[in-house]
Amino acid sequence: MPELPEVEVVRRGLADHVVGRRITAVEVLHPRAVRRHLGGALDLIGLLAGATVTDARRRGKYLWLEADPLGGADPLAIVVHLGMSGQMLVQQAGADDEIHLRIRVTLDDGTELRFVDQRTFGGWMVDDLVASPTIGDLGPASIAHIAPDPFAPEYDPDAVVRVLKRKHTEIKRAILDQTVVSGIGNIYADEALWRSRVHGLRLTDKLTAKALRSVLDNAAEVMAQALEQGGTSFDALYVNVNGQSGYFERSLNAYGREGEPCRRCGAIMRREQFMNRSSFSCPRCQIRPRG
Repeated sequence: MPELPEVEVVRRGLADHVVGRRITAVEVLHPRAVRRHLGGALDLIGLLAGATVTDARRRGKYLWLEADPLGGADPLAIVVHLGMSGQMLVQQAGADDEIHLRIRVTLDDGTELRFVDQRTFGGWMVDDLVASPTIGDLGPASIAHIAPDPFAPEYDPDAVVRVLKRKHTEIKRAILDQTVVSGIGNIYADEALWRSRVHGLRLTDKLTAKALRSVLDNAAEVMAQALEQGGTSFDALYVNVNGQSGYFERSLNAYGREGEPCRRCGAIMRREQFMNRSSFSCPRCQIRPRG
């Protein structure tokens, strides 16, 4: 699943190309693309037809468009789950369809917003806008429980450190928990831990507040650097609204570098299984806890 920098790249493209546009038509070309919308394809089409997109927003790794429906009904959220391979592309009307095109939205300026998803793990749903209990800001009801991310004005790293100190769990598991801090996924967790010289299996209540704060600050720093380079693209599936890939994978120090020398000490990087994922770390810089 794309992480904060990749989702923010997409959000910025939608803000530039889609916000302010009126939806003139909607086509759902694959039922799995709307499986999260309880009313089904026809209901989603009816809610969106004639609506005007007013904002493109993100919380952590979660993306949505806000829209004013036709007829003056309450504003709604078009929640976009990118899944493993979802793409939000802006194309001129009449351009050739992508092989894995799932949803087509025609806009009033002659362009189309297309949701393309090879693996069909992603999808769209229409949701109500409600106040978040963790932030107070309006957002889709389905993600109201998501915590602020390091780029949000409400984010308080010292408060997150206090939460972490009260937990008895592995530090990597904790920073992947989107109800603790949002936006950090597997790639940037490994990068932040490498920069902090902390192994992902270290327990949060055993780490010092300084070490915990270092992990959080390094996560924010590495995601900001990734955003400057358009995010991390390991294959052609992670692209912006113009179909362009990011280049931050060339700057990764930990993730995906099994068998390569650590860029800090020269030890051979290792890969371990963690939470059905792969974790990458340096055996010398990031000492694995005993037991």
